[in-house]
Amino acid sequence: MKTFSSLQRNEIYNEMEKETLDVLVIGGGITGAGIALDSATRGLTTGVLEMQDFAAGTSSRSTKLVHGGLRYLKQFQVAMVAEVGKERDIVYQNGPHVTTPEWMLLPFHKGGNFGPLSTNVGLRVYDYLAGVKKSERRKMLSAKETLKREPLVKRNGLKGGGYYVEYRTDDARLTLEVMKKAVQKGAHALNYTKVVDFLYEEGKVTGVEVEDQLSGERRHLYAKKIINAGGPWVDTLREKDGSKKGKTLQLTKGVHLVFDQQTFPLQQAIYFDTPDDRMVFAIPRDGKTYVGTTDTVYEGEISHPKMTVDDRDYILSAIDYMFPTLSITANDVESSWAGLRPLIHEEGKDPSEISRKDEIFESDSGLISIAGGKLTGYRKMAENVIDLVADHLKEENGKNYPKSQTKELPVSGGEVGGAKGFQKFKERKTGEGIAYGLTEEQARGLVQLYGANVGKVFEFYQNNKDEAEREGLDPLVFAMLKYGIEYELTAKPVDFFIRRTGALFFDIHWVHKHKESVIAYMARRFNWTDEQIDIYIYELIELLEEAVTPVPAQ
Repeated sequence: MKTFSSLQRNEIYNEMEKETLDVLVIGGGITGAGIALDSATRGLTTGVLEMQDFAAGTSSRSTKLVHGGLRYLKQFQVAMVAEVGKERDIVYQNGPHVTTPEWMLLPFHKGGNFGPLSTNVGLRVYDYLAGVKKSERRKMLSAKETLKREPLVKRNGLKGGGYYVEYRTDDARLTLEVMKKAVQKGAHALNYTKVVDFLYEEGKVTGVEVEDQLSGERRHLYAKKIINAGGPWVDTLREKDGSKKGKTLQLTKGVHLVFDQQTFPLQQAIYFDTPDDRMVFAIPRDGKTYVGTTDTVYEGEISHPKMTVDDRDYILSAIDYMFPTLSITANDVESSWAGLRPLIHEEGKDPSEISRKDEIFESDSGLISIAGGKLTGYRKMAENVIDLVADHLKEENGKNYPKSQTKELPVSGGEVGGAKGFQKFKERKTGEGIAYGLTEEQARGLVQLYGANVGKVFEFYQNNKDEAEREGLDPLVFAMLKYGIEYELTAKPVDFFIRRTGALFFDIHWVHKHKESVIAYMARRFNWTDEQIDIYIYELIELLEEAVTPVPAQ
């Protein structure tokens, strides 16, 4: 297995420099991770470069659902519903620790977008197209049954509800687990490595010039095929290649708000329509409730979308509409996140109506770009891209490459015997964690977070308590941080507190409690200068403040 340790960044660079790779992927979100895994498992030498942290963009800032595509049925995108419905079960079986079935309640009210007949027919068609298993097929509920499932739902005009299954995920952890499996299968992957230019021979792209965002060092890396999977940055790279023409990206921003469940005691995930004919999710998760999303055209800084006052107030208004007894206010917002959707631009369409169907673009230089698409479809998107790459390589060298190997391949941490096997695994490992001195809640949470890799975290917890004490760290935080640095390429405090643990979104008080000891330990481990320490402290504090304080309308 190749290394995925932040302590060995130079070794990873050196490995990538040794040879001309078959495939070099630009972008370390879920699309890039999926492409790297598909490529590596077919025997192609593969590298991945991400200019921020893995999943730092769209792939950690979604609604955190592996959608079955119900909303696309409303737009009559039947083929998409059928494909993503089948793909979401594959995602679940291959990574059951990062994906969880979540029953979703769709209430319908007098005068709303949905009624008993349309909801019943729509969900029945959805079950059929998406290949929904029998135990998870839709149920229709009366108004009384709907209120029993969720008493907070607006009672006035309530006619009933549809009940169906979505799949909740930890989007950043899913991305990391796919990337770790790609590395396990032979890929090289680096975060904080920005492509600053393309290298060409006779008009064909043959490599990239990269700049390490941590050290400032520049290097040249070469590959037979270069894939642009930059998400919101796809057009930035196409422009650098001189091939931004035809269809282009339109970015839209989605914001989510997080509340403590004592303030917003939601007991049932809800998908509801708003007075302006949009759909909003309210989802309970780990003692919190999160609500979103907005959908507005975005033209600001791609790397740093922010929640505005208008974004926050829109979601608060939606909450007030569907949950009128709560009296939620801006002061109740505990955290938030803002993310960008890279949609394929089509003239004359509203942002909410533009399809997220993925498309592949090939430039005259040979640069392959993939844009659009959904989290749920990442594996299939990757398969399509590497099918294309394999065809091109076969034309060039006459070699046949195997078909995609990922349909039944567990991601890292998912090697637990599928969804059924995970339940037994979770009980057994939770017992082990308790035996090591963890509470049941801590042990269960770790198993859910790390899956089959939890044994290494338990080992660090058990064997490094003295070192943790010397470093002034809580032993559990120390174990998670050590694992993140040595096995998940954690390079900055924000990597740990956002992408590796999700804590800045879902346990912001935990971040405040441990941020100083974590930064102090990382500073010693990485030999940071005082200037670097100040930069990383500021970066984390800025994000902590943005999570609760919106900016004026942009």
